Amino acid sequence: MAPVISKIAIIGAGVSGIAAAKQLAHHNPVVFEASDTIGGVWSHCSYSSTKLQSPRCDYEFSDFPWPDRDSASFPSHLEILDYLHSYAEHFDVLKCVRFNSKVVGLRLIDGRLPGEYSSLLPGQPVWEVAVQTNGSETIQRSEPEGKACTMVVRTLHWTVPHYWVWGLPFFLFYSTRSSQFLHERPNQSFLRSLLCSLFSPMRLVVSKFIESYLLHKLPLEKYGLKPDHPFVEDYASCQMAIMPENFFSEADKGKIVFKRSSKWWFWEKGIEFDDKEKIEADVVVLATGYDGKKKLKAIMPEPFRSLLEYPSGLMPLYRGTIHPLIPNMGFVGYVESVVNLHSSELRSIWLARLVDDKFKLPGVTEMLERTLMEMEVMKRTTRFYKRHCISTYSINHSDEICEEMGWTSWRKKSWFSEAFSPYGSRDYLN
Repeated sequence: MAPVISKIAIIGAGVSGIAAAKQLAHHNPVVFEASDTIGGVWSHCSYSSTKLQSPRCDYEFSDFPWPDRDSASFPSHLEILDYLHSYAEHFDVLKCVRFNSKVVGLRLIDGRLPGEYSSLLPGQPVWEVAVQTNGSETIQRSEPEGKACTMVVRTLHWTVPHYWVWGLPFFLFYSTRSSQFLHERPNQSFLRSLLCSLFSPMRLVVSKFIESYLLHKLPLEKYGLKPDHPFVEDYASCQMAIMPENFFSEADKGKIVFKRSSKWWFWEKGIEFDDKEKIEADVVVLATGYDGKKKLKAIMPEPFRSLLEYPSGLMPLYRGTIHPLIPNMGFVGYVESVVNLHSSELRSIWLARLVDDKFKLPGVTEMLERTLMEMEVMKRTTRFYKRHCISTYSINHSDEICEEMGWTSWRKKSWFSEAFSPYGSRDYLN
């Protein structure tokens, strides 16, 4: 098969992939998608009951609103797929996608010496992408019904039943500009550090306030599911989740049984735990979460593979998008935030403007220092810092990205609307 020459190659046609393809469309990118459809995990890793965990109005591209935008419902994965397909068709992204094309390896074609990976994107170096095109991936789904399900819990995390706490909307606590003053952020000024220190008791009060509601609303203590750590630590590590509908009512009926255990292994009829208890199981679902770094490490050559994982477990990415020591490569969708679609879209815009030489990056040393600052903030904020999560300072993080691109605020707002609007809403103009 003859090689394909393209300035931009995008791996994966999930939410981040199609967002990047749309922003980089003027470079005629090639999107390699291993399956036969777009949508990523929404297409391949969803049960029939899977729904969006944030309101649809908060999960939309900035230039492509949902139909019936005012609805506050939580769309099903099929509705989300319809929305993503409509977005891709509207912006003619599908023409860039090569389906059933699985990337199996990368190779850098470069004449420079190791350690000279400071330049990004112009000219050389280039990446050679090895693609397997002999079939699509098949995802097997298992949805056992009827029998009781034993849920093995290794680490307890806080879950919320909805986005209201004692009658107040959840975004007031973490997703407004005023709430950002409660949380540390990287590269903050002395005054900002002082304010953050002074407001630290309020941060604990907010966390306890939310915990009190969850303990009142959900039978966490009854089932031994009350975490020992503060709620804010789960939010700061993007571990917070929405409780599925009828979850505890099914537990009350005996259809869901909880088992706390740090270790388990298989035996011939099911699962055995470290306390020697055994249970018989027809189906075992390994709900281990998504680890995109494993896929990256599988295709990245050395010495770059070793650069993907800092000793803390995080991947050090400047602006959550590029590794300062890996040339001509961006990682869109790796960093988690309040709403990942927004993060992916903003980083795609940032990356496209970087490719078009609309702004300049700082030096490698400064970029590395900034990424290390983010890691240190996460370490101090939560014990679960191995996830690259910017939820407690996502508004400030987005502002810094916009300012780096040369965007400025064009619509004046009152202090109240600016401080208390959900998700710190602000309009930017090129």
